[in-house]
Amino acid sequence: NVQKKNENIDRDSKKGGEEGEGKEEKEREERKEEEGEKKEKKKKGKKKGGKDKGPGDDGDDGFKMVPSMFIPGIEEASSTYEDIWKQRDETENFQQKYDAELIKELKRGEVESEIRIQVDDLMRQELKNLKAALQKDMGKKGGKGSAKKKGGKKKDKKGGKKGKKDKDLTPDRTIESLYEELVKEGILVQYPKVKISDYMGEYSYLGTTLRQANIEPMPSLSDVRRVVTEYGVLPMGSQTVHETAPHVKSIMIAGPHGTGKRMLVNAMCSELGANLIDLTAENICGRYPGKAGLTMLLHLVMKVGKLLQPTVIYIGNAEKTFIKKVPKNDMSDPKRLKKELPKIIKKMTPEDRILFVGTSLTPWDADVKSMCQCYQKIVLIPRPDYASRFLLFKELILRHGGRCSNTRPQFSGQDLRWLHTRSYHNSCKTRAYRT
Repeated sequence: NVQKKNENIDRDSKKGGEEGEGKEEKEREERKEEEGEKKEKKKKGKKKGGKDKGPGDDGDDGFKMVPSMFIPGIEEASSTYEDIWKQRDETENFQQKYDAELIKELKRGEVESEIRIQVDDLMRQELKNLKAALQKDMGKKGGKGSAKKKGGKKKDKKGGKKGKKDKDLTPDRTIESLYEELVKEGILVQYPKVKISDYMGEYSYLGTTLRQANIEPMPSLSDVRRVVTEYGVLPMGSQTVHETAPHVKSIMIAGPHGTGKRMLVNAMCSELGANLIDLTAENICGRYPGKAGLTMLLHLVMKVGKLLQPTVIYIGNAEKTFIKKVPKNDMSDPKRLKKELPKIIKKMTPEDRILFVGTSLTPWDADVKSMCQCYQKIVLIPRPDYASRFLLFKELILRHGGRCSNTRPQFSGQDLRWLHTRSYHNSCKTRAYRT
């Protein structure tokens, strides 16, 4: 009996061991499968992430350039050069005479398109004749189909909506008379000839160093000149560029007294040879009174501006148009253009080489939201940095008959005291403006 019991115990232990080993093997296989699935998921995630992110990206897309509208034209010109002109030998064509075969190829397409229109008209007429003959043979009346067609056309005409067009309030007047009226009223004004290069300012050489230290530098006067040139001069100088480049309808130039805001406006007009229309509240005060008068004024401004392009429409103290509370002593009615100005700017198209330019001394006095909706670009003129001040002093001294020497000048105590008080007052004004 004892032997039988021992044998039974040995059998049970062997069975339990075999079952334990089977369970362990199963657990090992399941773990291997889970690890393999995790590795596959990681590989897929890396592949997907590698398409969108670089090896050093932290997830931020950063600044992305808008695709340029000029690239298709450049690619087309490059392909034309590769196909036609690259392999052509022009050594014997010193006088650059025309190539008859090229002209024939260009005109052949135009002639084919014209002939195709004529052939299509003849085929349509022939088809109508065949349908009419078929209806006669079948004994059907041809008036029903034509009546249905006419009725359908009328329905389409009634159902279609036509866009509203602005009424011409001066259809019988010439452009010369409209121009003369604006000049007499003082709306279309003359400006001094100023070059954009006359706006002096030095490049900020410390900007890169400050950005490396995670400090955003203030723009320099050179940056202001560059931005005004890019947004106000270059697109307005060419109709093709104005229609292709991003359309900038309005610019605001903000800065303290004496920083050259009006000078930049005059420089834009001088570089473009444009007409300058002054819609400052003080300038239009008392002219074209009432709602009808304001409508006529804006009609004359936009009509003359579109017919005699390019045109710059200047609005001084632009913050007064959107001012929150009008001072009691201000009798110029500064909010006169508040409702009409955004509507006019919204209707402008890339074909209209018209630019609204506003200048502001205290932009914080206005309703910022409505003002930013009206002006697309806002350019801040900062206080001059050391490089710009050095350039300005040197240029002004030479312009007024002085001379710059390398020796150190001798100043008296009174001169130093005057310079100290002058610089202190200027710094206080600048801080008040920035706050």
